[in-house]
Amino acid sequence: MIESISISGVATYGDTAELLEGLSHFNFIYGSNGTGKTTIGRIIADESTFPTCPVTWRAGQKLRALVYNNDFVERNFNQSTHLKGVFTLGEKQVDILAQITSAKEEQDASTAKVVNLRRNLQGDDGKGGKKGELASIEVGFKARCWLQKQKHDAKLQGGFEGFRNSAERFKNKVLEESISNAASLLTLDELEKKAENLFAGSPAVETFTPTVDTTKLLELEATPILRKQVIGKDTVDIAAMVKKLENSDWIRAGLDFYHVNNGVCPFCQQKTSDAFAQSLRDFFDDAFAQDTRLIDNLAEDYRTEASRIQQLIESIIASHSRFLDVEKLKLEKDLLDAKILINNQRLAVKKKEASRLVELDSLSNVCAVLKGLVDDSNMDVAEHNKMVANLRNERINLTAQIWRFILEELKPELSKYKASKDGLEKAITAMTAQIEEATAEMLKKEAEISELEKQSTSIQPTVDGVNGLLSSFGFQGFILSTVASGKSYKLVRSDGSEAMATLSEGEKTFVTFLYFYYLLKGSETETGMTTDRIVVFDDPVSRLDSDILFIVGSLIKQLFSEVRAGVGHIKQIFVLTHNVYFHKEVTYPSRQKGVSLSERTYWIVRKPGLMSRLEKYQSNPIKTSYELLWAEVRKQEHSSPAIQNTLRRILENYFKILGGMAFDDLCAKFEGNERYICNSLCSWVNDGSHYALDDLYVSINETMVESYLRVFRAIFEKTNHDAHYKMMMADTFVDVAT
Repeated sequence: MIESISISGVATYGDTAELLEGLSHFNFIYGSNGTGKTTIGRIIADESTFPTCPVTWRAGQKLRALVYNNDFVERNFNQSTHLKGVFTLGEKQVDILAQITSAKEEQDASTAKVVNLRRNLQGDDGKGGKKGELASIEVGFKARCWLQKQKHDAKLQGGFEGFRNSAERFKNKVLEESISNAASLLTLDELEKKAENLFAGSPAVETFTPTVDTTKLLELEATPILRKQVIGKDTVDIAAMVKKLENSDWIRAGLDFYHVNNGVCPFCQQKTSDAFAQSLRDFFDDAFAQDTRLIDNLAEDYRTEASRIQQLIESIIASHSRFLDVEKLKLEKDLLDAKILINNQRLAVKKKEASRLVELDSLSNVCAVLKGLVDDSNMDVAEHNKMVANLRNERINLTAQIWRFILEELKPELSKYKASKDGLEKAITAMTAQIEEATAEMLKKEAEISELEKQSTSIQPTVDGVNGLLSSFGFQGFILSTVASGKSYKLVRSDGSEAMATLSEGEKTFVTFLYFYYLLKGSETETGMTTDRIVVFDDPVSRLDSDILFIVGSLIKQLFSEVRAGVGHIKQIFVLTHNVYFHKEVTYPSRQKGVSLSERTYWIVRKPGLMSRLEKYQSNPIKTSYELLWAEVRKQEHSSPAIQNTLRRILENYFKILGGMAFDDLCAKFEGNERYICNSLCSWVNDGSHYALDDLYVSINETMVESYLRVFRAIFEKTNHDAHYKMMMADTFVDVAT
């Protein structure tokens, strides 16, 4: 079951989260069109697509969400000529149904066990239970440790260095010291005197400068390939000419053009012989290719190693070590950078003209100077650190003694904290193992149920149920029928033609609602009929006539009864609407036998400006003058002059404004004085005039009140709206038969 929804950064909701919290089994959300109701339904339908709108499930147990809204209608009705089959369990396979029932009970028991364990482990909101208790003692102990730090920080802060700006780190340090601290226990006075001497303005240990290792770079500059004239093979017939002209690199550069020019010389544009082509291939043999790769690799390695050394020296300069001659180091780095630049250029020439002899500028002298500067700096650092070594050791000892003193002061709290934490961690470990075991059993039963469901499913019961409702509610022009595949439905007329495309908007809406209604009791696949689920109705009465509105309301209220009785697999229902009459229909009465006020929540979603706002109410906030009129009728004592107008206004609201019903023939169903009473009540509804001074209306006396009330009731009965009369009369309703 969903406990809360935080909505922000989506549709008409701003960055500040609006909360639906404290949700119960039945949740009623009223709001005008465009205020943000549909967004709520879409979040419930697929919370993963709304990352800024987290949904909190009870004990973290997510249930399947079924949402009736425009998206559902579009997906299942408007985009296809057929409706997917709704699989339900067959009632005739008694043995399999019994097995499913038994397995479901075992699965529910495992699920309940998981929920209870999770509730005990982490609470309903994920912040309670044993984990919450553990978090609470962590917070309490952290606060107690921090009080000790604040108490002694003024004089012992040197011992707290590195832990003074974080209560969490200070607490962790206390726990760390409690394991290994074996320092001697001094008095507070002794500690404060030693701290005054050792922590006041003393030098600190300095960091050594990283060594600049140029060995590899110097080795690269002496690579023999640089002084080797890389040309083709001497024994080839064209070798003498190439050697005489010294144009090996020129010929090599033209080879690529020669190969793509189909044997035509790229220089003279003359067709060459096959022998000449073979001579070129032989001249630039494997040895030539290998030497060329050596040159390429050398150039890349030299560039990479030189760059590493340059970056290292830059980081050394940036460290601003007070033991380093930074200015001299900068000058030497400039010299090094210049030489590296020249050498990279020479290597580039060697890559381009492999036959050229190249010699790199030696970096040995500048590297030696750089190394000397770093070595001298580190020698000074070593001397400095040696000088402060004893002071450092004293400080280390004093720091350990300060923490030992803190541990002694926290001894009772520390002992209690460790005992509580150990017990809670053991309980958490045990609960976690039990949750894993129960979850495995739950999944095992789920798989077992799925297999059993496959043996006892059918889409025919949905056909029978929907057609039965269509017939009973006066929809005679079409029925639901299975298609040849036996996996989906179609709507057909009495002549066998498909009716989907020719239905009115009201018929489409009602059929789709009935389809959804039966989907709540089954599944679109051959498994999943018995999975627990939550349901959302988002304005299910749009485009419906008033009489169908009450039918839809009755069907939804039937689901309320099933949830309340624990029948079926629906665990929570949301009803979102902008229709005040439908809202009153599904929420009234709020006080009836077996109904707890805590099982309902009431909300209004508004959009006063550009942003939607959610408001929660302790009771139903939609109170209309219509309900107040009925309150007058329910009174034991009635005001004779006022009751006539009260009854008229009810009929006007319910039948004319809401239902658009004609009363021309209704009064003919009454005889004698009751016909006149009916005329007096219905004439106002028919023509809208208020005959405030008409004798027929004002001459009513106390003896006629009961007659008016009797005719008033009969009007509802004769129009087949007696269920609404009974609902509105609530506990004051009296069955005539009794």
